[in-house]
Amino acid sequence: MDKNNNGIARFLKKISKPFIRFYNRFMDGSLGTKMSHFVMGSGNVYHGQIIKGLIYFTIQAGYALFMITCPKVNNTPLGYKAFINLITLGTEEGDIFTPADNSMLMLLFGVVTIGITLMYLFAYNSNIKSSYKADQDIKNYGKVTSFKQDAKEMLGNRFYITMLTPAALGAVVFTLLPTIFMILISFTNYDKEHQAGLKLFDWVGFNNFTAFFTNPTGEIAARFLPVLAWTLIWAFFATFLNYYGGILLALLINRKGLKGKKIFRAIFVLTIAIPQFVSLLAMRNLIGEYGPMQKILMDIGILSEPMSFLANATNVWTARIAIILINLWVGIPYSMLLASGAIMNIPESLYEAARIDGAKKFTILRKITMPYIVFITTPYLISSFVGNITSFNIIYLLTNGNPKVTGGYIAGGTDLLVTWLYKLTIDEQQYNLGAVIGILTFLITSIVTLVTYRRSKSYKEEDAFQ
Repeated sequence: MDKNNNGIARFLKKISKPFIRFYNRFMDGSLGTKMSHFVMGSGNVYHGQIIKGLIYFTIQAGYALFMITCPKVNNTPLGYKAFINLITLGTEEGDIFTPADNSMLMLLFGVVTIGITLMYLFAYNSNIKSSYKADQDIKNYGKVTSFKQDAKEMLGNRFYITMLTPAALGAVVFTLLPTIFMILISFTNYDKEHQAGLKLFDWVGFNNFTAFFTNPTGEIAARFLPVLAWTLIWAFFATFLNYYGGILLALLINRKGLKGKKIFRAIFVLTIAIPQFVSLLAMRNLIGEYGPMQKILMDIGILSEPMSFLANATNVWTARIAIILINLWVGIPYSMLLASGAIMNIPESLYEAARIDGAKKFTILRKITMPYIVFITTPYLISSFVGNITSFNIIYLLTNGNPKVTGGYIAGGTDLLVTWLYKLTIDEQQYNLGAVIGILTFLITSIVTLVTYRRSKSYKEEDAFQ
């Protein structure tokens, strides 16, 4: 009980620190710092930092103008009206002559306005910190830094901040805001019956999520667990068969005394050099029901009639096993190159010491080579597993999710979560359900990544092989 109370106390203390610092800066700061809480840049002007103060004031004036004037794009306002529209998602249903409010744009502009507001609050806090720093500089050194000195500092000791700022802004604009938009879509009824600009869509709470879990007789819920199970099965076999197959291939190629190592490596590297979609389409045509490989097998008497291994397979597991085997051709060369690099960097002294101690080849492999390879390649193994969960190309190009199954609700026998998401959004325009699958896929991949990496030796024993 005490531990729980201590944990809560630490959490409350941690989240209260920014507010305490904000209060202390206001109480301990100069008149200029106090003024900067209301008019951005006034603290810097008060301390003689005119250019910096004008920059901060321009940011505040621009934000105020943006919020008050509410500029419109496609007749949909931004600014403070975007916050109102984010709640209502539109009120005008429209008719034959008048288009309805564009709920999708209202949702999007609401998210954009939130992002702009958060960036403004960051600048607002920076303005207070800048003025308070000027207070401390006067107290400690008797003068404040000039704009030229600050610019020199940003291009010198704090150059990393200068370089990271555009990347951080790009991550916010192109990753964070679209992710928030997708999450919000999952709480609406946005689908082909509620097209943007034609008919309003509304907030529906967790109804889309409950459709995947609490309605066992429904088509979506009945299909979700089988698709999820196949996604995890696929990711497991696609990852570990490629991984250990690549290690085995690397061990064979890097054996002492083997001639033509460079030729063997070049042959397998060709599969990487050729675009993946080309390899997959070629393989689909080669082993397809009317492909040349089956024709050859029929000519020599092994097959009496064409067999369907992929999209038209009569058995779902026939198509699934075929996909896993084809993926070996595409994935093993990557693992082979990575494992080869690890093998060539194992210190020879480790092998010599093991031989002196009388260790056999299998013991050396089990005690030195494999632990070293696994230690070095664990991050790749985790990223490969996550990548296979979201693997789109191989399923879409080989089978397009087929063969069809009874009660599949758009998802075929080989569909992964990501290909099901694609069909729901692009083919069926059920954006709300697609957003739910996107969120669930994100949760699965993030949990797998965090848990497995933090429990791996690459994280716990970072200096073990140095």
